[in-house]
Amino acid sequence: MQTETLTLNGQPFYIRRWGDPALPPVLLLHGFPEYGGAWEPLARHLADRFHCIAPDQRGYGRSWAPEGVQNYAMSALVADMAALISHTGAPLTVIGHDWGAGVAYGLAMFRPELVARLIIANGVHPVPFQRALAAGGAQAEASQYINFLRRPDSHKILAANDFEKLLALFSAKMDLSWLSGELRAAYKAEWARDERLNTMIHWYRASPLQVPEPGQALTGLPDFPRDKLLVRCPHLLIWGQDDTALLPEATEGLEHYAPDLTRVTLPGVDHWLLHQTPAEVARRIKDWMP
Repeated sequence: MQTETLTLNGQPFYIRRWGDPALPPVLLLHGFPEYGGAWEPLARHLADRFHCIAPDQRGYGRSWAPEGVQNYAMSALVADMAALISHTGAPLTVIGHDWGAGVAYGLAMFRPELVARLIIANGVHPVPFQRALAAGGAQAEASQYINFLRRPDSHKILAANDFEKLLALFSAKMDLSWLSGELRAAYKAEWARDERLNTMIHWYRASPLQVPEPGQALTGLPDFPRDKLLVRCPHLLIWGQDDTALLPEATEGLEHYAPDLTRVTLPGVDHWLLHQTPAEVARRIKDWMP
């Protein structure tokens, strides 16, 4: 692994790289509560064919972390990564997980000239996800943690007692056994860095997603114009079947917005599939890539 700090749109971003720079580039976008280093297990299995590039995104790790929720609108997060792609060379393949999937979808939808192929691992396109939430059913119930995270003091609650509640939140009903020993210590160091946990959570606070109480369906959703929210490039969705935070209903109707979609479901793994079975995820990616 090699590291560097790049200036993107006038601000510093910390970048990790694996593989020969002469190989085809792949941009790896992490979610919450991770950071660029979370991609190492998968990158080890991809580096023989690809040059893997994993930034700490805005508000995370060693990258720029401005104060203020207004700095974490999706348009700004997408602009960061668009600058990184332009620096690297476009178009390239983008892989996103969790919140990183939101940025990856934003790039594919709004900057399609930058994205040759899109790979999502347990992440959601905003339209099917919002519709699943609006139904007020199982996905709304599974996503109640979002309303908690949006509290102005949620970062303080999660950080207390050596991040006890943060770890409990993400191990509830899912297998977090991979996060132990030195790796757990590394994650805690990133969460403790200069108020980073607060700026990480700003992604949730800035999001326009509406999360109703279970059993209370939302009405009056916008039309979500297909032409503006379309993924035009080839798209692979890899899904850990046992995810209890993002449910299958959150991807229903995705084909309408991603007509060149390939779905792969992996049994026996959950939201943390990149850590639980990185070799299998890498195999599926390599099999799908040209």
